[in-house]
Amino acid sequence: MSTTQPLVSPGRAALDGVIAMVAGLGIGNLVSLVAPGSSPVIPVAARFIDITPAPLKEWAIATFGTADKAVLIVGAIVVTLGLGALTGLVARRSMGAGLTCVAVLAAIAIAAAIPNASREMLWWAPGTAALTVGAWALPRLFRAHGRPSDETGENTGQSRRDWFRLAAALSGAGIVGAVIGRWPSASHLASPVALPARTLTPLPAGIESQAPGLSPFVTPSSSFFRIDTALGVPNIDVNEWRLDITGMVDRPYSITWPELLAMEAIERPVTLECVSNEVGGDLIGSAMWLGVRTSTLLAKAGVQRGADMVLASSIDNFSVSTPLPALLDDRDAMVVYGMNGAALPPEHGFPVRLLTPGLYGFVGATKWLVTLEVTTFAAKKAYWTTRGWSDHGPIKPSARIEVPRRGAKVTAGQVTVGGTAWAHGTGVGTVQVRVDQGPWRDATLGPEAGVQYWRQWIYRWDALPGDHELQVRVIDLQGKPQDETVAVPAPDGSSGLHTIRVAVS
Repeated sequence: MSTTQPLVSPGRAALDGVIAMVAGLGIGNLVSLVAPGSSPVIPVAARFIDITPAPLKEWAIATFGTADKAVLIVGAIVVTLGLGALTGLVARRSMGAGLTCVAVLAAIAIAAAIPNASREMLWWAPGTAALTVGAWALPRLFRAHGRPSDETGENTGQSRRDWFRLAAALSGAGIVGAVIGRWPSASHLASPVALPARTLTPLPAGIESQAPGLSPFVTPSSSFFRIDTALGVPNIDVNEWRLDITGMVDRPYSITWPELLAMEAIERPVTLECVSNEVGGDLIGSAMWLGVRTSTLLAKAGVQRGADMVLASSIDNFSVSTPLPALLDDRDAMVVYGMNGAALPPEHGFPVRLLTPGLYGFVGATKWLVTLEVTTFAAKKAYWTTRGWSDHGPIKPSARIEVPRRGAKVTAGQVTVGGTAWAHGTGVGTVQVRVDQGPWRDATLGPEAGVQYWRQWIYRWDALPGDHELQVRVIDLQGKPQDETVAVPAPDGSSGLHTIRVAVS
């Protein structure tokens, strides 16, 4: 070992690597203020998600649901710190090799940010800053340990104090940089924007008060489910935002935020469901949406003959392939900028998102929308279709039991059973419940808000003591029952009867 490099224990070497990593990433995150989408961690994690096999993604969504982002972020942090520790151990044997590890990790972060180059001039800056700080910190942390002072091999008290001071300064700089680097983004996204003054269309009151635990008729924006591939919510300035309508059109054009708000707006109550929703799952919500018809935007561009799909892309390079007829027919697909009477929340696509009633989100609900490219299914593939999912995703009619919960214990007598049901495009006609494979019994339906919106339902069950099985189904307004065939979400949505068991005493 070189006489210029202190003898450092494996534990201290690993800790030095972690501290250098924290400092580099924190300062890199601070520098990402000039290129918000290129923070050293987020692009790498996003690219990792991109290459993750679809079955593993489906498992993560099914296992963690709306907490998948938090789990992924924690996982990314743990892996990153682990790589820092490994770098420190490598540097214990050879500082040159350790610095090479730092450079490789930084190069990966810079390369992962390349897709942001078209919209962020300084996309390379955060990764470069992380490299510079990490490469500066690692050898200095090692040298701060000092050389052994005598035959005992222990470092002097002065060298320990020097190391603690340096380690504290680097760790503090990294943590402060990470916090400051994220705060302006969050504060900007939370800032309200002015929407056109209009009279909101009131929805009827729900029946949730009749069955505690029943989903509200209108899902609050704050509790609306969120499933997407973005680890960080994109920071979009409405003053710089543009929506490009391109591809197989006669008159391609771009529209700005003020121009979009100046167009005729519509409000529609729509239930949105994720294709990953299991039968009876909670990846579904209903809201009042405000925006501009996609048919109006596409008509202005002049759609050319032969087109059958629109590739809708987000600012973070995610895309969905939406069947063109669904964006032109009377279902009123929209470019949405309002949700439940307020501006679209950041996590749900601010400033605008695509919303296609009757289609699962993976083919009809692009968040953070920046491009509508008119094309064909033969010519282009979207994010999920390249991973084996269907390119046409009509939402399957279904119903779920929300009250009582699976495995609940209830008292004999009249028990309130309730839930929600949906049949997009045709509307809910009847909801039926059966107990222990007995005859189907009609439930009482809650208010109606259109064929693209769910309905609440309640059934009064005279429960006898014992263990019982409850099942529910929806029949649409054309008299067609839902599909009882059991199917998993991939590739085009789950199906089957929601079934629970409860104990009556």
